[in-house]
Amino acid sequence: MRPETTVPHRLLGALLDEQSRPDGPFWPAALRELDQDEAFPAEACRVLDEFGLADHYVPAAYGGKLTDFSELIQLIRSTARHDLTVAVAHAKTLLGAVSVWVAGDQEQADRLARQVRDGHVVSWALTERGHGADLLAGEVTAERTREGWSLNGEKWLINNATRAHQICLLARTGKAGDARGFNLFLVDKDRLSPGSYTYLPKIPTHGIRGADISGIGFTDAAVPASAQVGADGAGLEIVLKALQLTRTVCAGLSLGACDHALRLTTAFVQERRLYGKLLVELPRIRRILADAVADLLLMESVSMLAGRSVHALAPEMNVVSAVTKAFVPSAGDAVIAELGEILGVRAFFTDAHAEGMFDKLERDHRIAAIFDGSTAVNRHALIKQFPLLARASARGDYALKGLAAAATLDVPVDPLDPGELVLAQHGGCSVLGGLPDAVERVRSLVRADSAPVGLEQLAEMLLAEAAALEEELAAHRPTAGAGAAADFDLARRYEFCFAGACAVHLWSHNEAALGDSSPVWADARWVRACLNRVLRALGRPADREPDVTDALVEELVRTEGRGMTLLSGI
Repeated sequence: MRPETTVPHRLLGALLDEQSRPDGPFWPAALRELDQDEAFPAEACRVLDEFGLADHYVPAAYGGKLTDFSELIQLIRSTARHDLTVAVAHAKTLLGAVSVWVAGDQEQADRLARQVRDGHVVSWALTERGHGADLLAGEVTAERTREGWSLNGEKWLINNATRAHQICLLARTGKAGDARGFNLFLVDKDRLSPGSYTYLPKIPTHGIRGADISGIGFTDAAVPASAQVGADGAGLEIVLKALQLTRTVCAGLSLGACDHALRLTTAFVQERRLYGKLLVELPRIRRILADAVADLLLMESVSMLAGRSVHALAPEMNVVSAVTKAFVPSAGDAVIAELGEILGVRAFFTDAHAEGMFDKLERDHRIAAIFDGSTAVNRHALIKQFPLLARASARGDYALKGLAAAATLDVPVDPLDPGELVLAQHGGCSVLGGLPDAVERVRSLVRADSAPVGLEQLAEMLLAEAAALEEELAAHRPTAGAGAAADFDLARRYEFCFAGACAVHLWSHNEAALGDSSPVWADARWVRACLNRVLRALGRPADREPDVTDALVEELVRTEGRGMTLLSGI
């Protein structure tokens, strides 16, 4: 374990706490004013630039500091904990650059790495008006010329389209409907001739009002041959592989938003009285708070294992990323809604309570479920993998060594190998496939009196649910079109079984090192709370454990809503 003072996300968190004081760029009143004016948070982004956050968007192989995607998720979380608009505005450069890390040549990657570290903003231009997530319907074209390529058409809704120095753009080079008819280009706007591109107006949005959500149009825009990223016809494949990384990192937005919501709610319940008691003393309020903490820790366990799986289970990221992107933002929306009920009307104030921060984070977070593919899009992507997952499960085809590497937090991960990312699942999902081994580790710890008996019961119930799910997957037959409602229900159950398995893996691989490191880990509290939530969602309610509820709420109050993380003892 690294000393706490050297962990990047903790250093960033301390800096942003400092910058949240009056007259600082992260001061809530200043952020509220920017939101009301729909103004870009330039000063807040400058703080992130000076910290060197962009260095963490660049893999170490190209001179950056990105060595562990789970740490990058925590960095995004630290920013989103203070303001989601700022996190979205700044992290967009990562999304724009990832395709080059996946498929660019050495010269392209080295050059872009230097530019990103120097503060260049990169945008990702995928979507178009009228097509949304249907990238195959894209109409922006790239035609080959003697010098390179000529671009025509409009990209819209694009984050940082006007502020970006470079645009990573997907353009059609073949006939309609041809998945191999797209190329990817890294377009340097400074090298485009005047009049060959125009900006589309900024779009007023309900949340992240200050972000540069706009578009860009091209008219015979000439780009050199060197702007092409990857091989001819590989544009869509590169994008889909890059999305496996960006969808995973987006989890940090939801974690940070829930952190923020918990902190605001914790302060409120300790000052507001009802029926002659503080709200925090009322049983129903304590239950809601404990459930919110459990959901946040469950979201974190999925995010953490997914981030490390980028390195240790890269061939499985098509499934892992889809599950993560579908589950984490949806769970985050539910947490924020539950906490909003505690705040009541104050959750809707734009300035009369806590500078309107809760209202703002609730509005901002709605976009998290849409970025890089909506919940429905990601569930559909998972559904398409069901037949392959079922066949691999029948073979027992799992990467248990890679799973152990992903789940053991004190073991550094290997560098990402983009060549290991695939579009179709060849093996099974090791997170679910390795659950029987994890449950056996739980049994052993219970027999050794190193874990409470209640944990074994919860783990056994999850294992039974996962086994039933595997049977349904084996019997599943794909439906025509976008899929039946039953398919999406099966995908949702898959997400919860996956989330519960993540919690069991992380606890069983790290209990010996972290079991007494914090009140969250002590007595297996966090994993018991998480499994209870999963089983309830799956229709298998387990007995609530008052000792877990009380301990989590007391820790929430003790840390003023700031210490609810699996990393509190690391």
